[in-house]
Amino acid sequence: MIRIGVLGDIGSGKSYVAKSFGYPVFNADFEVSQLYRNDKKIFFKLKKMLPRFIHTFPVDKAQITNAILSSDHNLKKIIQIIHKEIKKKMNVFLKKNINKKIIVLDIPLLLENKLNRKDDVLIFVHSKKSDILKNLQKRDNFNKKLYKKFKNIQLSLDYKKTRSNFIIKNKFTKKSVKKAVTEILKEIK
Repeated sequence: MIRIGVLGDIGSGKSYVAKSFGYPVFNADFEVSQLYRNDKKIFFKLKKMLPRFIHTFPVDKAQITNAILSSDHNLKKIIQIIHKEIKKKMNVFLKKNINKKIIVLDIPLLLENKLNRKDDVLIFVHSKKSDILKNLQKRDNFNKKLYKKFKNIQLSLDYKKTRSNFIIKNKFTKKSVKKAVTEILKEIK
């Protein structure tokens, strides 16, 4: 099985690129939202660690946002709880797709949380800062302060770029992404 890890800046189009490969995708952001929505154990752990902020189940994103904006320490607590569950979910995904030729890992903190393997094919999604900002501002829940907090816990983009086997220049057009994905698939198969 070939494991593709998609790296890049917040809002650079990583999830779109990941889906464009046409193979099973493990989307960590989606899985985190499912944990907040469906997992009572996660709710109780968060409530115990952050009683001033976490009050209701399902966990409301506004509660998480308020906790993170209140203190960097709270973000670390949340990551500590969520990371273990995401790792378990990723392992279930990998077992379920063991016979697939290729799988794609869309995990924003892939390198930071050491979820990658040496033989993973790493792809960096490069986008212009102005395009990223436009893309982020389209999101309903975009919060510039929250964005900066998440940027601070990530490895530098230059480091991620140098670790990558391929770079896709995302111009936010289907044509440019599809062409780059097709070329990468030819090379790695």
